[in-house]
Amino acid sequence: MAVLLRTTTCATASTTGSSTLLATTFRQGRRLSRPRALPTRRAFTARASAEPLEVCAKASITVPDRLGDCPFTQRVLLTIEEKHLAYDLKLVDLANKPDWFLKINPEGKVPIVKLEEKWVADSDVITQALEEKYPQPSLAIPPERASTGSKIFSTFIGFLKSKDPNDGTEQAILSELTSFNSYLEDNGPFINGGTVSAADLSLGPKLYHMEIALGHYKTWSVPDALAHVTTYMKTIFSRDSFVKTRALPEDVIAGWRPKVMG
Repeated sequence: MAVLLRTTTCATASTTGSSTLLATTFRQGRRLSRPRALPTRRAFTARASAEPLEVCAKASITVPDRLGDCPFTQRVLLTIEEKHLAYDLKLVDLANKPDWFLKINPEGKVPIVKLEEKWVADSDVITQALEEKYPQPSLAIPPERASTGSKIFSTFIGFLKSKDPNDGTEQAILSELTSFNSYLEDNGPFINGGTVSAADLSLGPKLYHMEIALGHYKTWSVPDALAHVTTYMKTIFSRDSFVKTRALPEDVIAGWRPKVMG
């Protein structure tokens, strides 16, 4: 089984859906506007002199005009939300990518963000650039803590795709979650102690996908014995920034279906 350990973009989508493009402006609420060829930027200004950031993201394949299920895009949006920045969200049907999107992003992957007149791809690169450009409030984390929990996502995918209950993939995800539980017990409630950091904003969306996908396809959930993990998930999932940027459960389920069925 081949699993990419450092995936930071979403590149594929269901073959269903339309070629809809939607411009959405977020800041203390939500507005939806129907654009012409390219959306006109409108924003509730969070910083008096700041232009809203332009963010291209996967559109929902189950409900029109909703954000899709890419956890790497949510990571970027969480970073923007936690830094209280205004942004324009452009939803792209990845199954029928519009020409304007491929012109600015030939690889056709999301997320991409326009920073200083340049379109930047890769959630690792984007979030680091945002931290450097907007250092307050800080989401920085010491390097020795930054990779905490980083293997959970790949082991989750391995278990999700598994057809053999005895191949060790369930034990692998349990081992990673148990290790993370012990870490939180000693160092929590967040990865960097008492405050949310970039590591939490990266891991949170992946745990959200894990919870929904494994619950649906495997009837599996994090064991009650891993109380620090379950509390961590509830805390992250209930943050305002997370609620505003999370995918619909039905999109998460649909998004993982090809890997499960294929």
